Amino acid sequence: MGRSRYTITEPKQPHFVTLTVIHWIPVFTRPDTVNIFFDTLRHLSKESLVVYAYVVLENHCHLVLQSEDLARDIRRLKSWSAKQMIQYLSNNGVGQILDQLAFYKKAHKNDRTYQFWQEGVHPELIQNEAMMKQKIDYIHQNPVKRGYVDEAEHWRYSSARDYAGKTGLLEIRRQW
Repeated sequence: MGRSRYTITEPKQPHFVTLTVIHWIPVFTRPDTVNIFFDTLRHLSKESLVVYAYVVLENHCHLVLQSEDLARDIRRLKSWSAKQMIQYLSNNGVGQILDQLAFYKKAHKNDRTYQFWQEGVHPELIQNEAMMKQKIDYIHQNPVKRGYVDEAEHWRYSSARDYAGKTGLLEIRRQW
């Protein structure tokens, strides 16, 4: 998981994680780029990843995730989505963002031209029901606090719809 000082101490338990695009570059501003991220989540969910909650904003996402090997699955989520995103940006002539991904790439990342995600995810173990509710509420209220929407379930790229009894864009698990 990169050079993060944070570790996943209980890899089979749910964790709150944040994935941030390098230098907070706003990449998730069009449906195609968000769908690339969602397609990666869907693929991993078919294998072992469980998604309890999510929100995708223009330059980062918050999730509550669980799997048999969470560190491995987060690495795969970041790696696969980054490769697909860079391919999409390249195919669609989004040179300005690619230039930024190249410019802000860490010097030790000499095996690639671009760096999409910041290193690390700062995983926080969900220790009890109260903490799970707090993290899910934080995730869902993120676009509200930023002033993007008035109601959490109005944000298209969030599991708030699922928790409001509507159908969201990703399959989630609401019991843990």
